Amino acid sequence: MINSLGINKPEKKTKVVVAMSGGVDSSVVAGLMKDEGYDVTGITLKLYNDAKPSKVGRQCCAGQDILDAKRVSEQLNINHEILYYQKKFKKEVIDNFIESYSSGETPIPCVQCNQTVKFRDLFKYSKDLKADVLVTGHYIKRVQTNGKSLMYRAKDFTRDQSYFLFSTSQEQLDFLRFPLGDIEKIETRNIAKKLNLNVAEKPDSQDICFVPNGDYSSVIKKYRPESFQHGNIVDVKGEVVGQHDGIINYTIGQRRGIKIAGKEPLYVIKINNYDNTIVVGSKDNLKIDKIILRELNILGSPSDFNNEIKIKIRSTGKLLRAKVQLNSDKAEVNILDGENGVSPGQACVFYLKDNTGDKVLGGGWIDKTLNKNLST
Repeated sequence: MINSLGINKPEKKTKVVVAMSGGVDSSVVAGLMKDEGYDVTGITLKLYNDAKPSKVGRQCCAGQDILDAKRVSEQLNINHEILYYQKKFKKEVIDNFIESYSSGETPIPCVQCNQTVKFRDLFKYSKDLKADVLVTGHYIKRVQTNGKSLMYRAKDFTRDQSYFLFSTSQEQLDFLRFPLGDIEKIETRNIAKKLNLNVAEKPDSQDICFVPNGDYSSVIKKYRPESFQHGNIVDVKGEVVGQHDGIINYTIGQRRGIKIAGKEPLYVIKINNYDNTIVVGSKDNLKIDKIILRELNILGSPSDFNNEIKIKIRSTGKLLRAKVQLNSDKAEVNILDGENGVSPGQACVFYLKDNTGDKVLGGGWIDKTLNKNLST
């Protein structure tokens, strides 16, 4: 008999590992699995040595979250383990963030975290435990079609996390389960209340876990103070128009803080690490027509890319029309709608709408951006 997780075993003989962050989503998932009679083990990752707690919202994988995950596990009467991955996280996520930001990119550490310590290392550990599945509280839909696992955007678009999971491999997707993909966030909290979980009203995590109060520059200053080198601000013709106090203090599309007077508002349109310059221009100069991607992860078939698809280049951004040409581990993406303020280091995720919904075809990391009206 096939159970609700698609495994040909009775629930009590199906070993389920639940990734428990200490938040309401993963706690509800653990509760649902326990209620259905599965053999559940909750695993919480300690990823960094938290210092002072954030004054705004909350952050995941910190001390309080580990305690909350442990309390929920005790309440549900399930096994609970803590994996101490601080060294892995520092090497794979924090160091990558620092390197990327210092080179003028806009990194997305949450994707790196999912790609490494969560879906690579936790995946392997779950396999070592002889688990049948790894279950998470991500808002994403997994659909089994003709023996293949496919990924789709969640029912609740406001909570959809497909952008952060584009790098999930096919092997990982076959092993993963996402019970919250078909429900709204409000329903998740209602389930938590019905289960009488102490985290039912706990606020969602905010910002990046190792960046206190969203202050990116403080992290760079801590690990790489030499990155704060002064340099030139140049216009699109290459002429020096001002000075900056370190490229890590600027992001593509930034308007405030440039401190240069002009006839029209100026925006950061490019950050050059090789000569430590900031390039500024008009709002029209921000429009990107083409992007080059590196380190692709493709979940779709080659035929999916024969025609126009949709892409997303920000987690909260809209879907954009695009034509994509794949070339080994790189891709050339022509953005048919055009988009402003696209930065290297961000992710570009591919989607194709079918009868089930918006299917995730994979994606890649933005290596270069091109504006056809600029040569800079």
